[in-house]
Amino acid sequence: MVALVGGLIALLLGIIGIFAWWDEFLWLLKGVIPPILILGGVLATYLGAEEMKDKKRAESESAMEPFSPASAGDEEAERYKKEVAELKAKLAAMEESDKAVEVPEGAKTGEEEKAK
Repeated sequence: MVALVGGLIALLLGIIGIFAWWDEFLWLLKGVIPPILILGGVLATYLGAEEMKDKKRAESESAMEPFSPASAGDEEAERYKKEVAELKAKLAAMEESDKAVEVPEGAKTGEEEKAK
């Protein structure tokens, strides 16, 4: 309650002060506005430059890492692992079938013909 009464008194005195010292108020306003605009412009320029740097940094980081670890690349990697396992199994089966095939004693193999 005290803050409300104090605020109303300050508001009333401020309004009376502006009317009583209108010329001085305008003189002060003329002197304060240009520095405020200059400081605001400097701050906006700085923040804009930082935003551009951050955007450029983010683009260069995304170009360096083409695949994110939590992307669909995991599914693709699992598919390739499965395919490699299947091909290894087929290769092992083919090697076993080659060992099972017996070559007759008098038959020439491809390796012997290449040696000649």
